[in-house]
Amino acid sequence: MIRTEFFYKYPKTLLNKGTGFLTDYSHSLNPYTGCSFGCSYCYVRQMPVSLFRKADWGTWVDIKKEAAGILSKELRRAKAKGKVTIFMSSSTDPYQPVEHKEKVTRALLEVMAEDPPDFLFVQTRSPLVVRDIDILLLLKDKVRVSMTVETDREDIRKIFTPGAPPIGARLKTLQLLAEAGVPTQATIAPVLPSSEAFPGLLKSRVDRVCVDDYFMGDGSGGTRTRNLGIFSLYEQLGLEEWYNPAAYRIVYDRLLSLFPEDQIYLSQQGFAP
Repeated sequence: MIRTEFFYKYPKTLLNKGTGFLTDYSHSLNPYTGCSFGCSYCYVRQMPVSLFRKADWGTWVDIKKEAAGILSKELRRAKAKGKVTIFMSSSTDPYQPVEHKEKVTRALLEVMAEDPPDFLFVQTRSPLVVRDIDILLLLKDKVRVSMTVETDREDIRKIFTPGAPPIGARLKTLQLLAEAGVPTQATIAPVLPSSEAFPGLLKSRVDRVCVDDYFMGDGSGGTRTRNLGIFSLYEQLGLEEWYNPAAYRIVYDRLLSLFPEDQIYLSQQGFAP
């Protein structure tokens, strides 16, 4: 496993204007900078936040101190100007392993539970999100938790995202969130090679699925991902047919056999408020 270095930072601001892929949101919110999951295909590897660091993506995480106080002030100001919809998070996972100890994300959720935005979208691949079910329920229908489950195959997960939580744990998390009454969705992003049984595993847990891939979802039509050399992993596995702009249809069509069409969302529409 890669060792992650942690740094404490004191940011001046937390809310960023929603742009590009996130234009449906007024703001994005990142409790951390960097990400210790270090997924091989992460588009953030090709963004300035990663490129300007001397260390490899996945080996460092900045922990934002005193974040709750900053958000409280910024949220009040933003709400005075109009509708506030927040995407958490666009360039990190809000449930970093270090969140167990630091509780930055939990503190931010507490602020939003007291002074709710119009909508909050929580994007994660970590089972740690269940810890915060108590606060998420306070936001009622103003929140959606989107759990990344790119495949049902643990052997594939270990090749592409060895530092990320196991697939079984994520499926269990979706179940716990749904049972508790937290609005959820499963996000197959990016589409990785999976089995025909995959839709059945999701059907019993969610009634909303988002499908995205490198070509629709990396913010550059697949260029950022291509620059990471991800195709070579597919070649090594003999799974080249899963790396092209039409590959998502394999999963989409399998989902259609179990899910009504209005429960399956493609790329940007699946992340919209």
